[in-house]
Amino acid sequence: MKKKFNRELILNGNMLHAILSIAIPVVINSFLQTMYNLTDTYWLGKIGTEQLAAINLVTPVQSIIMNFGSGITVAGSVLIAQYIGARDEENAKSMANQIFACALIFACVCASLCFIFTPAIVQWLGADGNTLRYGNTYLRIVVLDMPLLYTINIFSAINQAQGNTVKPMLLNLLGIIINMILDPLLMIVFDLNIAGAALATLFAKAPSAFIAFYSLNQKTNPVHLNLKELRFEKEKLRSILRVGLPTAIGGSTMQFGFLLMSKNVYVYGTQAMAAYGIGNKVNGLITLPSNGIGSAVATIVGQNVGANQYDRAEHGYRLSRRISVIFLFVGGMILSRPFISTSIVSIFSEDPAVVAMAADFLSIMAFWCWTNGIYNSTIGLFQGTGHTEVNMFVDASRLWIFRFLTLFICETVFHMGVRSVWYCVVVSNGISSAILFVLYQLKIWRKPALKKA
Repeated sequence: MKKKFNRELILNGNMLHAILSIAIPVVINSFLQTMYNLTDTYWLGKIGTEQLAAINLVTPVQSIIMNFGSGITVAGSVLIAQYIGARDEENAKSMANQIFACALIFACVCASLCFIFTPAIVQWLGADGNTLRYGNTYLRIVVLDMPLLYTINIFSAINQAQGNTVKPMLLNLLGIIINMILDPLLMIVFDLNIAGAALATLFAKAPSAFIAFYSLNQKTNPVHLNLKELRFEKEKLRSILRVGLPTAIGGSTMQFGFLLMSKNVYVYGTQAMAAYGIGNKVNGLITLPSNGIGSAVATIVGQNVGANQYDRAEHGYRLSRRISVIFLFVGGMILSRPFISTSIVSIFSEDPAVVAMAADFLSIMAFWCWTNGIYNSTIGLFQGTGHTEVNMFVDASRLWIFRFLTLFICETVFHMGVRSVWYCVVVSNGISSAILFVLYQLKIWRKPALKKA
């Protein structure tokens, strides 16, 4: 009943209510997912700067793989949402089968390859000494959770496509509670150090993945799995490839850019690397509402486009963009105050140099974070309509052109040192947001992008 109610709300109900009913659980869910890394960061900060630097150095490697695979889940969410908007539940269920099988195959293959090549990857990143040893240990353990994580992500994608974002939120709440208990237990009590952080994350995902798989197979759900009758369908696989490949390329290319950014930051030392990681994680919390609203836009637009209600889809996008920009502007002005940013980053490190650099980074990012409101909501618009190739080009250019060009200018022309990294982040985000806004005005999103299977 809840899923059908959400469909009617999205297609015919109060738009503000629809946005908030989807976005709020997504924001809470994203916060819970972020807490996995924040909990690790907090306890690693208590152990030492080298451990903190190691986890920040290797995390982008995992993110590259996850973002490439996210193309499958994004495609599934978009396509299922459009089938639901068209009231075609049989094809929605069939699509759920296709994306689940594709995602699990991808996760198992990538986890195996990454485990084998971890030493070469971490060494290539420039790590040495203890940072190299800690990085190898952490990455080799956390990649093993990929099949579990993809099961959870598929569960979230299928439910979000139906407008049900509460179940994924509750599932991740379970995971974070287990992780928060296991982190200090394994890292401090059992003295497993950085391996304890990785094992805590791995063990915390197992119960959630089991529950997700069980729930997805319940035939009482309007969209559920039926793996016994799974047959790969060429048209649906083409649709997944059409929508998912640009997302996969754009996301993984962007994350590879983040990896190179980490390599550039590491040149300034382990303290700068630790500060960069802390600043990014806290900034991720600041922009969670914008990310959540972007996800809501994708679902609302997807279902309304499936029902051929393009004007209503645009109304949902514009209202969402307005909410995001206002919220982030007000919040950013508050969090950019030096005494507030210093207090926040001090939670994660006791090293004065790390705290000073992280607070400076956070203040700059918070001041300009309102541009993320434009960025995330417009990304959601193009995702919901299936125009993921637009997102791919913008994501790739944000890192590979605007960010690295700004970094080069700040370092070589203005000699700004580590602050070059801080400013290249906000400049590239601002330029990309402006480009997306122009592309929205050109009405590209209204052109049909998908052929129904």
